[in-house]
Amino acid sequence: MNIPLGLDFPTGWGRSRGAQLTRRLLQDVAIVPLTKYLSSLSVDGLENISRTNTMIFAANHVSHLDTPLVLSALPPDVRRRTVVAAAMDTFFLSAPKAATTVLSFNAIPIERHKVNRRSAALAQQVLDEHWHLLIYPEGGRTTTGNLQEFKGGAAYLAERTDAVVIPTFVDGAGELLGPKYAKAEVYTSAPSHTRHQVRVTFGAPLTMQEGENIRRFNTRIEDAVAELGRRVTKNPSYGTRDI
Repeated sequence: MNIPLGLDFPTGWGRSRGAQLTRRLLQDVAIVPLTKYLSSLSVDGLENISRTNTMIFAANHVSHLDTPLVLSALPPDVRRRTVVAAAMDTFFLSAPKAATTVLSFNAIPIERHKVNRRSAALAQQVLDEHWHLLIYPEGGRTTTGNLQEFKGGAAYLAERTDAVVIPTFVDGAGELLGPKYAKAEVYTSAPSHTRHQVRVTFGAPLTMQEGENIRRFNTRIEDAVAELGRRVTKNPSYGTRDI
């Protein structure tokens, strides 16, 4: 039997009751405790996590470890209702890897290089069903260590659903097993730390303002994540780019 791959890989089963129970056990017993141990994880901004709104967590992306780090930072009840937008061309090109990603992280495939109606429709569907969504608007891990320009997926989805956007900043992930999981040379050429302090910060929720278009909202989301980065890292130039 040929299982369709890429954007066609079936993920609905990952939100079934059986998969949820299996993932809860897997995360609670293995993934979250190990992640917290390796990262000495600290979390700020939990007061910005809603129990009434559907949320889109728009996070910076340094390492493949960002996903378990953000999920581990979330309160358990929110984590169990969070879907991860994972790169189709990285995690959904082989059936075993795709199935493992779906089961472990409740992932859906997303086309990160261009707007794709099928991946956008699937992300909108899970939000309409009141699942939260973790998305990396940069479209991939940073190649420089600095914040890269945001693509408009988070803003687009927020405009079409009742979800609020939670700016999310992960600090220190690049140094944690950096040569294996990061992409930027500043991390891949550095020593590989098997333990490193990581801090996840959740910012105040954002919604589209009256008269605001998706492009401007996307810029505001990017600015909010950049501001979190400047505040956390104490680096006043974080998130700025040469024009």
